[in-house]
Amino acid sequence: MRIGLTGSHGLIGSALASALVESGHEVTAIERQGASERRGTSVQQMQPNDGASVPFFDPDGGEGDLRALEGYDALIHLAGASIGEHRWDAQVRSRIYASRVYGTRSLVEALKTLEQPPATLLFASASGIYGDRGSTTLTEESEPGKGFLAKVVADWESEARLGESIAKRVVLLRTGLVLDAKGGLLGRLLPLFKLGLGGRLATGEQYMSWITLTDEVRAIQYCLDHETVRGPVNLVAPNPVTNREFTKVLAGVLGRPAIFTVPAPALELVLGKEMARELALVSQRITPNVLEAAGFTFSSTQLEEAMKGLIAATR
Repeated sequence: MRIGLTGSHGLIGSALASALVESGHEVTAIERQGASERRGTSVQQMQPNDGASVPFFDPDGGEGDLRALEGYDALIHLAGASIGEHRWDAQVRSRIYASRVYGTRSLVEALKTLEQPPATLLFASASGIYGDRGSTTLTEESEPGKGFLAKVVADWESEARLGESIAKRVVLLRTGLVLDAKGGLLGRLLPLFKLGLGGRLATGEQYMSWITLTDEVRAIQYCLDHETVRGPVNLVAPNPVTNREFTKVLAGVLGRPAIFTVPAPALELVLGKEMARELALVSQRITPNVLEAAGFTFSSTQLEEAMKGLIAATR
């Protein structure tokens, strides 16, 4: 396949790009608007065909240019500003929203100008659409929740669904907590837990719906390859755990104590109430119904098994 990919430099995007190229696909990076950011090469270090312009989109919703993707088979959109690197002031909130909602709008509008747009569109989404739901089991059929992230993701998906008028198939990748020892949440937690400074967050009863980076990439490839998969897809492993269980497993695999507890007020003081409640204290017990019904098999279904493999790879 010939595939256009945004977010090719991120944790998921870089791993996915490598896997797609290894599988024999031609993958072209779609950059953000701005001359300094348009490097003009694809993931395979190939220029776009026929002297076409370098494909780019505008994360603020302005005009993009995807002429280089004329006749391509698929587009995968993973780009978006980080939600956890900075405290959520007004500027950060605006950047989080715009990069997802308006960035997707820019891509879809640019696709409309193509005579032969990609037949398959895979858009990043997130488990944040469900909001804080306690111990309720959530599937792709569950209603959106409440809160800032739920609003962002719902609007994000609305823009992505406009691609249904262009392509034969649109898939919404509702990714949960992606585990990788070299990045993401686990990458930040490992140094603390190795020093014996790990602990649960507040009561620890909030559910965490996780997936390894390896399975995240495999699941995206599965969605790409299987035409029966469309609409929302929960990219999470079948067995979510509570934060208390997550803490116990990680500490146990490392052979370190985890006796500390970070109280909710402390998290709210450091992160701000909204960010603390929607990232650190949110509870989402999500199941991957669509993936399992489509026949996808996870390589890691139990957290302890997954943690052992991830940490062993760093030693």
